[in-house]
Amino acid sequence: MTSTGRASVGRAPVRLVAPAVLAVAFLVFPLVALLVRTPWSTLPDQLRSPALADALVLSLETSTAAMTVAALVGTPLAWLLARLSFPGRSLLRVMVAVPLVLPPVVAGVALLTAFGRQGLLGQPLFEAFGITIPFTTAAVVIAHAFVALPFYVISVEGALRTTDREYDVVAATLGASRWTTFTRVTLPMALPGVLAGLVLGWARSLGEFGATITFAGNFRGTTQTMPLLVYTDLQSDQGAAIVVSVILLLVSVAVLALLRDRWFEQVAR
Repeated sequence: MTSTGRASVGRAPVRLVAPAVLAVAFLVFPLVALLVRTPWSTLPDQLRSPALADALVLSLETSTAAMTVAALVGTPLAWLLARLSFPGRSLLRVMVAVPLVLPPVVAGVALLTAFGRQGLLGQPLFEAFGITIPFTTAAVVIAHAFVALPFYVISVEGALRTTDREYDVVAATLGASRWTTFTRVTLPMALPGVLAGLVLGWARSLGEFGATITFAGNFRGTTQTMPLLVYTDLQSDQGAAIVVSVILLLVSVAVLALLRDRWFEQVAR
């Protein structure tokens, strides 16, 4: 007997441990297989590929731009959901979360019906100003922002809910406006959650595929991001596709290592 906890609950039953081990193996084995099958001998040549460089630069630029948009519009939305009570707030929260469960290709079709040349907003823009959004780099940013924004909003809302509202009250009694309270008190206290949301959203944006290929297409140097390059390479050069996949895998692992416990805290909320 080494601890009171073990004495009270007993040894873990095999009927629970075995399926748990199977679940871990199911999740880890494909990733190990990816690393095993990586053509390490040709890796330097693969990394010097112009197509890979173009896709990597475009992915970094569009993901960063998407999270800039998310921060500008998502932070006020998260504050609205966390701090204000109004009719329809629960419905609004559900609508914000819909892209999390929406099939990516459906998200792309929805963006086309909204911003395409025949879309509700895209048609007036094209007819009045000649602006075409689909199949451009701007379309990639919009697609990335659409799928990543919910991650950011939910993360920041959770962070705002955990901050003590009494500080807001104290700031108000000292004469601070609500905007001053938000910028000087509320936001700094929630900053770790904001940064976690930015990193999570950025990683989700970097891996976006379905909405991007549907709404923006797959044109090298313009809309071909890293996941789209994987799709293209799979049809002609599996080794190149594996190399790009490994790069995305390493980025994902780095993101989780950077966030560590904070990622699990945000998910729990």
